[in-house]
Amino acid sequence: MAVTRLSGGTTPANGSDPRTFPTIWNATADVIEANETAIDSLALTSLSGVSITSPVDNQLLTYNGTNWVNEAPAVPAGSVLQVVSTTLTSGYTESIASGAVSSAVVPGLTASITPTATSNKIFVSVVIHASGEDAPSSVFSLLYRDSTAIAITNALGSRARMSAGARVSDNNATVGLSTQFLDEPSTTSPLVYGVRFAHSNSSTSLIKINRANSDVGSFSDARYVSTITLMEVAG
Repeated sequence: MAVTRLSGGTTPANGSDPRTFPTIWNATADVIEANETAIDSLALTSLSGVSITSPVDNQLLTYNGTNWVNEAPAVPAGSVLQVVSTTLTSGYTESIASGAVSSAVVPGLTASITPTATSNKIFVSVVIHASGEDAPSSVFSLLYRDSTAIAITNALGSRARMSAGARVSDNNATVGLSTQFLDEPSTTSPLVYGVRFAHSNSSTSLIKINRANSDVGSFSDARYVSTITLMEVAG
């Protein structure tokens, strides 16, 4: 960049110049000089008033009124932070005693999630297709977080406490068992959600998932899918 020298004014007879210039003025300069530093080599710690405390991915450098600090960006309550889903496409059968809940969740129909804050909630959505032996009878599903049953009603006498239930009309029929529940686990530890089953028969009977009890191969003996979906919701 060229520099235009100042001109004009009256020069005294003794040759002195009555004009004054800033100390940065150089009468012989024809370029602007500057020190340069690559921007990608600047360290945040060299900035005045910056506090860097173990930053992690997706944090922002923000000014809190006193200092510049690294922090996670604010997320409005109710925002969905992550989604996890599992779909069971195969059939499953389990023998369950009368008046009992199956001893374990259905294999292949579990979903795992790790909340990012203890104040966040987990929205659980379950859709299952099931049938039972000795129809007409009722089949029940019970939602679990790890080893804890959730999405259940208050106790009332000897009544079963289940998340969902339906009456199977005959051996060629299936029923849809649907559960939606907003869980508040208050943890940042990994969680596993799954479903156990029960029935209304007076003796040990089979519960069948994604298929009818008869399942002889005709068109009416349709096969189905069951899903479990988890969504972490900002608290």
